[in-house]
Amino acid sequence: MIKYTLKCSGKHSFDSWFHSAEAFDTLQTKGQVSCPLCGDNHVVKAIMSPQVHTARDCPNAGEQTVAMHALTAPASQAEAAILELKKKIQESSEYVGADFADEARAIHDGEAPERSIYGETDSEQARQLVEDGIPVAPLPFTPTRKTN
Repeated sequence: MIKYTLKCSGKHSFDSWFHSAEAFDTLQTKGQVSCPLCGDNHVVKAIMSPQVHTARDCPNAGEQTVAMHALTAPASQAEAAILELKKKIQESSEYVGADFADEARAIHDGEAPERSIYGETDSEQARQLVEDGIPVAPLPFTPTRKTN
């Protein structure tokens, strides 16, 4: 895992974790890295300083262990509001992942039970849903992917 400090074209600065440098590059190229405050997907790496830990900082430095640090508190009121919104959506909606467009259409057409859902789709599928009169809205955060 690698943590980058990122900046959007709206000058918002935020941190995000990626599986690898290559994973960040791939997601950025596809426009899938977005600002959690404004949703802008024109995101670049900001200048960062490395975090270097000495043996004194990490008592198990001789062992091959990874220290996980607690996440920091929200940097702003806007970030806190987005985190609260994310929590409420995750608690009250069903995550349908990449099937979002198909599931939203099925609900709208009465082929699936009516319920609140969230997930992921590309901009073309989202545009088509809106043009077809299916009520959808972009989220100001990236959904937490759920597995199994």
